[in-house]
Amino acid sequence: MLKILNKWLIKTMPILTPAGLLIGVFSGDKITYLSFLIPWIFAFITFIGSLGSNFKQLDFVIRRPSPFFISLLVLHIVMPFLAWGLGNLFFHGDSLTITGFILAVVIPTGVTSFLWATIYQGNLSFALAIILFDTLLSPFIVPASLSFFAGETVVMDVWELMKSLFFMIVFPSLLGMIINHATKGKANVLLADKLSPFTKIGVVMIVCINGGILAPYLTKLDGHLILIITTVFVISSTGYLISWCIGLFLKWERDVVMTMTFCSGMRNISAGSVLAVSFFPAQVALPVVLGMLFQQVLASVYGQLLYKYYVSKSKYLKA
Repeated sequence: MLKILNKWLIKTMPILTPAGLLIGVFSGDKITYLSFLIPWIFAFITFIGSLGSNFKQLDFVIRRPSPFFISLLVLHIVMPFLAWGLGNLFFHGDSLTITGFILAVVIPTGVTSFLWATIYQGNLSFALAIILFDTLLSPFIVPASLSFFAGETVVMDVWELMKSLFFMIVFPSLLGMIINHATKGKANVLLADKLSPFTKIGVVMIVCINGGILAPYLTKLDGHLILIITTVFVISSTGYLISWCIGLFLKWERDVVMTMTFCSGMRNISAGSVLAVSFFPAQVALPVVLGMLFQQVLASVYGQLLYKYYVSKSKYLKA
């Protein structure tokens, strides 16, 4: 029953995520009292997601370093500069909104990118290597990137931010990997398969609670909000497209291009929303949370586009 529920949740996440946001927005203050649960829910999600990982999978970085480092380059250099540029172009002087765009792209790659890589037969060792390294580096990369791009315009407690990233992402990831290694994969079978549905439900809960916190900013649909939504969509979509183009230009194998597209395009947006709500004003959190509306849908769209591209290419080569 839990496996059936998990499969259903995977298919419906692109619908459940925006639905959860809408429920939170309309609930408003009635749901915000649960905000203290968000870091704990996310730590649980990260732990369960890491039970299928082990340190041996990091060997891919040694055997094939170029896709790994170029993916990190896209994640933490190309995309932050793009977000900073578009933010200043359309929201010049609005430092909080610009910081929100930057935060949305400097957070580590999304764990769900592994799921999409699995669906479209990507290179799973490559996916895990990016996810794990980016996760472990996040307490250093996120504060440093925000300080570089946002600078003096936003006040943040760097030490508290690093501690939050360690608690929500690094510690549960390492714990899951250690347990998986110690039990020789049995923990993944016994726990992850049974608890996976609850991680999807946890994501929806996080989105819902954040929607309640952001309700005052989302209930009034005006030109400013529409422009923020459009900018978030462009930034989110461009991440996938840039990675795809780089992979094709460098003539990498299909599975590597697939994986790089998902890992460089997706972000751990749930973690980003937790950080935004916990450490910044609501205006910063707004672009981050809005990213939840598009991320899973865009992953699905780009997955189909990649699949059709390689199918048509295969037919052309055979002809």
